[in-house]
Amino acid sequence: MSKQVDDLRNIAVCGHGSAGKTSLVDHLLIKTGAVTGNPNVENGTSICDFDEEEKHHKHSIEAAITHCTHNGKELTLIDTPGYPDLIGQTIGALRGVDNALIAIDGHAGIKVNTRRVWKEAGDRNLGRILCITKIDDHSVDLPGLMETIGEVFGPQCVLFNVPLGTGEDLKGVVSTINPPSDTSGAVMDVAELNEKAVETIIEIDDEMMEKYFEGEIPSTEQLMKLAAKGIAAGLLTPVVCVSAKNDVGTTELLDLLTQVTLTPADVERTAKKDGDTVTLKPDASAPLAAQVFRTRIDPFVQKLSFIRVISGTLKKDDTVETPGERKGMKVGQLLKMQGEKSEPVDSAGPGEIVAIAKSEVLHTGVTLGEVTLPPIKFPMPMVGLAVSPKSRGDETKLSASLHKLAEEDPTIHVEHDEETHETVLTGMSELHLQLIQERLKRRDHVEIETHDPKIPYRETIQQDAEGMYRHKKQSGGAGQFAEVHIRMYPLPEGTDIDEYATKARFPQLKNVHYHEKSNFLWVDTVVGGAIPGNFMPAIEKGFLERITNGVIAGCKVQDVCVEVHFGKDHPVDSNETAFKMAAAKAFAEVFQKARPVLLEPMVMMHITVPADNVGDVSSDLAGRRGQMVGMDSAGGGMTTVEAKCPLGEVTTYARTLSSMTGGQGSYTMEFANYEAVPGNVQAEILANAKVKADEE
Repeated sequence: MSKQVDDLRNIAVCGHGSAGKTSLVDHLLIKTGAVTGNPNVENGTSICDFDEEEKHHKHSIEAAITHCTHNGKELTLIDTPGYPDLIGQTIGALRGVDNALIAIDGHAGIKVNTRRVWKEAGDRNLGRILCITKIDDHSVDLPGLMETIGEVFGPQCVLFNVPLGTGEDLKGVVSTINPPSDTSGAVMDVAELNEKAVETIIEIDDEMMEKYFEGEIPSTEQLMKLAAKGIAAGLLTPVVCVSAKNDVGTTELLDLLTQVTLTPADVERTAKKDGDTVTLKPDASAPLAAQVFRTRIDPFVQKLSFIRVISGTLKKDDTVETPGERKGMKVGQLLKMQGEKSEPVDSAGPGEIVAIAKSEVLHTGVTLGEVTLPPIKFPMPMVGLAVSPKSRGDETKLSASLHKLAEEDPTIHVEHDEETHETVLTGMSELHLQLIQERLKRRDHVEIETHDPKIPYRETIQQDAEGMYRHKKQSGGAGQFAEVHIRMYPLPEGTDIDEYATKARFPQLKNVHYHEKSNFLWVDTVVGGAIPGNFMPAIEKGFLERITNGVIAGCKVQDVCVEVHFGKDHPVDSNETAFKMAAAKAFAEVFQKARPVLLEPMVMMHITVPADNVGDVSSDLAGRRGQMVGMDSAGGGMTTVEAKCPLGEVTTYARTLSSMTGGQGSYTMEFANYEAVPGNVQAEILANAKVKADEE
């Protein structure tokens, strides 16, 4: 039977790496009796970290779905990876839940990914609770950490409990909402914390605030109801303290998760239907609206699609609509997941999370039902590797394996670059790519060779030029003859072709063809039949081949206009092949006269680092021919630097940034535009291109 919406709580447990998220989830599952035994990350028996790579590295790589029951409420807990390189797993998980429990290592404090998941959860209007872990560490400075939390996340962050004792003397936690009469041993002043907590909560409701200032103290029950309202509105963030290792604060955490977290009815979700935006209600009898938020390729069960039901009921053996499919999809067995284990269920109602096995129609982000839910926006991967199989004959196997990986993780892109003839695997970082290689070897038994992908440089010209080429070949019988005269002009990106290709500029204008991808314009001004019209397509083909293959360094040509204005043919020896060759040679020769230059791809970078490291970043960027564009405070002593840099200079930037900032820095980058390469750099690239051409 489908559950009552009010009894469901869906929570993503997220934060930075090594904050103890997986150990906490494992412990909550034991405590509620959902699992037995003693699951442990260190000895490879964790419920959540069941994958071989996770056991080896002793940290989460994928999001794991688990569930337990406490105080009559069903909690679905999704344990997510903590390293920024694996953020795609967290972003997918956040689409499936209504709350984020953000873990902060009590000793290490707020890290890069803590900020990232806080923002991602806030952007989705999810309920947020901060959980300070490892409070048994004697070095935890709770007052100092709370001050930083207030600076970074805001004054609405309020301690709901406080530890009694530190280190080996840690005895438990004491509530700041309903404190006992004896609070001796508390590491902070409980009376003061109680006053702050109560005042922050009652500010949410004007009527209760008025009564409070008139001397009427609200009950704990009233405060907790109001806290839930405040969390939903983003006006309150409870902060709780736990030690999973010592079983301190975990019962209190479970109580809080059932009392104040948002139900599936508390987060508004919209979808598109026939072009209109509709609000979805978590009603079991409404039409079905559900979405795949995660995909996993399991070696035994094959493909698993994890689905969050928003509205309506998903039933086993039903036929449901999916976008772009002419006929409906038949739903197979529905599975409820506990880590890697599953149990079959017959149906799932609003707010429930289930998995469907072996459906080729389903992919991450796909909607089931009559409406279309918004796509899940994943970050663009920018760190690439050119890959090829170690063993000849494994090409097909490698292609299938890479396709599986990209299906599981939308922050992995695989493409075959026609320009460089390489298969390029792109991920979030070098660590991400390393994990991908390990999975290929272990799961799919494919070993690969890798090297840095070629940077997609481009070639163009800086001035007008003209010239001709005569192709003549005689070898007994019919020969080959063609003569092509051309003029070449720079065509800046963004040029309006209708305004450019006019009779005023080209008085004998007969025909134009524009190729947008390479910003190439071909103009025909041949008069008097100097070149018969049936050979013009062959001439254009010759130009396009040369544009693809390049002239000076074997890179694609762009931003060029070529005018064909004269030529000669032979009644017997002229044919399409001859004119195609003449055109290609004419293009190459005139291109060389037009001051050719190499262009390089530029990227915009947003680099977030501790304020003390801004100088290091600035001088490092200068050494990479980068240019700082702006700077902004990111809160909590962090600064975001915006910079423009050549892509070729930052392919391994993650390594440098990590060592410069002690792992505290993070960055994103996206393609900006192409710009001319400086002369000394161009000379080096051309020399390398010549060496490679000679070798080939």
